[in-house]
Amino acid sequence: MRKSVQMVLVLSVVGVVSGGALVGIYRYAQPRIEVNRERALRVAIFEVLPGTESHETIAKEGKTIYKGFDSSGRLIGYAFTGNGPGYQGTIEVMIGVDPELEKTTGIEILESVETPGLGAKITERLFRDKFRGLVIRPLIELIKGKSPEEPNQVQAITGATISSQAIVDILNKTIKEVRGILK
Repeated sequence: MRKSVQMVLVLSVVGVVSGGALVGIYRYAQPRIEVNRERALRVAIFEVLPGTESHETIAKEGKTIYKGFDSSGRLIGYAFTGNGPGYQGTIEVMIGVDPELEKTTGIEILESVETPGLGAKITERLFRDKFRGLVIRPLIELIKGKSPEEPNQVQAITGATISSQAIVDILNKTIKEVRGILK
């Protein structure tokens, strides 16, 4: 009896100390994580809107939209984030579109935990470049096993169809949402 009370007491102390250490590390690291996240977001805006020199933020209906401008103040396009389920977790994407909301100007993957070597290929430039100049009316369509024949089609990554489809679904859903906000 005495031995089991001692074990419970020791495990309780270890649990409290471990929990306190985790809380301390979280409080120390969280501000740095947020700063890095904001920096990655700013960089992504300029990546998905090539030629952008400055941007302004629009916050409407719970959505943050960035308007990108060139050096002469001409509107280059809009950038916004979208997210949705992937194969192994949530995928967050920064999406750039032209001022008419007719074509994509690029995408950047902000967050992804897809399978290394397969689904993780969505973060590679080769895949992301397929989304430059892609027509988004009608909806973006994913095709498998052949080259795109229409201007709104993008080819899936072999062996990572679920991750590829997740990106297309996120884009279609988010672009529709943003069209409703901006029009």
